Amino acid sequence: MALKKLIAHLTSVQSPLPGQIPNSAGGFVWGLGDWKRLERFLILGNEGGTYYSSERTLTIQNAQALLRCLAEDGLRVVRTILDISDGGRAPKNDPAIFALALCQKRGNDATKAAVREALPKICRTGTHLFQFAEAVKGIGGWGPSVQKSIAGYYLRTPAEKLAYHAIKYQSRNGWSHRDLLRLCHIRPPDEERGSVFRYMVKGWDGELPPEAPADARRQLWAFEKAKRAAAPAETVRLIRDFNLPREAILSEHLQDKQVWDTLLFAGEGMPLTALIRNLGKMSSIGLLDKGSNAAREVVRRLSDKEVLRKARIHPLAVLVALRTYDSGHGVAGKLTWKADKEISAALNSAFYECFRMIKPTGKRWMLGLDVSASMTCGAIAGLPGITPNVAAGAMAMVAARTEADTTLFGFGSKLLKLDITGDMPLEQVCKTMSGLNFGSTNPGLLFEHAIKEKIPVDVFAVYTDNECNQGRQVGTLLKEYRQKTGIPARLAVVGFTATDFTIGDPEDSGTLSVVGFDTAAPELMSSFARGEL
Repeated sequence: MALKKLIAHLTSVQSPLPGQIPNSAGGFVWGLGDWKRLERFLILGNEGGTYYSSERTLTIQNAQALLRCLAEDGLRVVRTILDISDGGRAPKNDPAIFALALCQKRGNDATKAAVREALPKICRTGTHLFQFAEAVKGIGGWGPSVQKSIAGYYLRTPAEKLAYHAIKYQSRNGWSHRDLLRLCHIRPPDEERGSVFRYMVKGWDGELPPEAPADARRQLWAFEKAKRAAAPAETVRLIRDFNLPREAILSEHLQDKQVWDTLLFAGEGMPLTALIRNLGKMSSIGLLDKGSNAAREVVRRLSDKEVLRKARIHPLAVLVALRTYDSGHGVAGKLTWKADKEISAALNSAFYECFRMIKPTGKRWMLGLDVSASMTCGAIAGLPGITPNVAAGAMAMVAARTEADTTLFGFGSKLLKLDITGDMPLEQVCKTMSGLNFGSTNPGLLFEHAIKEKIPVDVFAVYTDNECNQGRQVGTLLKEYRQKTGIPARLAVVGFTATDFTIGDPEDSGTLSVVGFDTAAPELMSSFARGEL
């Protein structure tokens, strides 16, 4: 008995193994390494902080890790940012933009040249570009290299696209195109681009002609006409003929049902991100009533795999939209609506479609979802209502729907088998997860249960913030499980906060650490489970 107590003490998360570091909750875990931490930060961000660390503390720690990576290999940092941002792997682009700005200000000449090449691919909208300008200003201000990067952005972007940006992204974060063009002293390479630049700086030059120009100013002309539109019917015609975005429309005309119908159907159709963001508004004015053409169009587009792929919609954005839409009211304001079941079902399906195609492994999976107190605080990528425990439940459903042999448990200070199935609607899963809070964190309970009950498991997947502070070391229990069952079980640790530690033993080839809500994570876990990694 004394020997058992000694072993339990030596393998406790409160007794460090060689090479371990303390986490924020008082337990000891494995250091993640700067490059893995950079990946976590780019995907998850650190808005809102965590249960144990403030947002400011995490920002400083992540920036320091980024600077160490930058000193080691700046080109690799830029490639990593580009891979995650351009690949649609992150819920929000803000961390990537901040990291790119840091590369711009603190990188060497080769790194800054790589930033110039990557900037249009990472800052894909005017809003992104303004965020980059603000981040650069905060890090150390403007200089010749920044001017060169911003100028390159405007000179590489086609004139027609710049005109669209002048309409849709007029100003953000205290910046406008006028500010950036003046700071960069850009000389336009041709008259067409020059006319767009002049519009960005001074507005329309001279009187508005009766007919639209044939060059890149065509949509700008329509925008000026929309500003003067006397009635919604005139706005409808301009949207239909010139494919104007919502930002070009007078606010009083955005109360008109026909205006929204035209925005939805005109040209190639409303961009999918805008469609998802405006589901509540379109429903509130009756456009998406059950059985309507508009409702059918929304369902069709949310069900189209190719449309979802091209739009780079992140599953977390879909999850936020689903939760907001099903609630029947906006996060702020007085907007209310009645949710349509078919649209809700389409959003539910779109969540899973936004992940890469995953092949079932045929393995026996046991999923452990951290439902301790620390998982109820903060927000993934700063998105409202998506706390780490809710995110973990949603992410675990990807595996539950893919793998036939899957068992789900929640762990904190105790272990509970979760009444969650693969065919359960996401909103129901989120509500279930929101109601769970088991105090302290003991992921070892999952492995102890499997050992005691002699449950055959090929893959353990633990969804956690890694803030364990109770029980035995997971790595030790995993080895014990393998020895007692003869099964070479593997462990995937799915992290949900941008911290620098993990419960997974980095020296164990049968252990993998991935980032929660990385769109590539489910496919990576499946390959790992099949022994391909």
